[in-house]
Amino acid sequence: MIEVKNIYKSFDGVPILKNISTVFEQGKTNLIIGKSGSGKTVLLKSILGLYEIDKGEIWYNKRNLVATPEKERKKMRREIGMVFQGGALFDSLSVQANVRFPLDMFTKMSAKEKQNRVEFCLEHVNIEPTKFHLHPSEISGGMQKRVAIARAISLNPKYLFCDEPNSGLDPETSTVIDKLIQSLTKEFQMTTIINTHDMNSVIEIGESVLFIAEGEVGWQGTNKEILQTQNEKLNDFIFANKLYAQMRREKS
Repeated sequence: MIEVKNIYKSFDGVPILKNISTVFEQGKTNLIIGKSGSGKTVLLKSILGLYEIDKGEIWYNKRNLVATPEKERKKMRREIGMVFQGGALFDSLSVQANVRFPLDMFTKMSAKEKQNRVEFCLEHVNIEPTKFHLHPSEISGGMQKRVAIARAISLNPKYLFCDEPNSGLDPETSTVIDKLIQSLTKEFQMTTIINTHDMNSVIEIGESVLFIAEGEVGWQGTNKEILQTQNEKLNDFIFANKLYAQMRREKS
């Protein structure tokens, strides 16, 4: 579980996050949604510790990240997996070498143990052994995202962060990625936080949804509740996403 309490963040005196409080539950897919510029990316980076907040607390179970010395923060980061928006795979490395990279960096595993872990993670994201030797440029965008997820779980993290994991993917592949993240979250009982603007993801896997509007908590609930809301700002966001999805379908 991750809990944020009354956090504020500003840049050059301009407030971006204003008194944000929420809980991201273990074993659930927790989604952060909001318009561009709403503060959702700043919130994600603040929770990760990439931004120092002005005020408030960020609790990883019983550990307050804000009050944790840098040496201890480094240890905490080993408990975190990250799926970046573009995948961020190393072009010069093979699929299996990309997944092995965190193991080489942060563990003292033997070569055999690393290989077993790499194969375990790739099998869990449905990558066939015949693809292990290929490079990112030789596989599809959807497969690249699956490799990125395999790399993110290679260190067996307690916490998984995903920044726009469906960016650049078609709707069918996006659904596959959503379901994969949800399945892994439940299997390994991770606390998963997903930053997204995709309403399809919200409906498919939004077990807990936080809507950020102008740096504040605009709404919180589940995917079953979101379509019944009378929240005006949230409904505007949902409607805008429906129009975007329709335009994308018409162009394809």
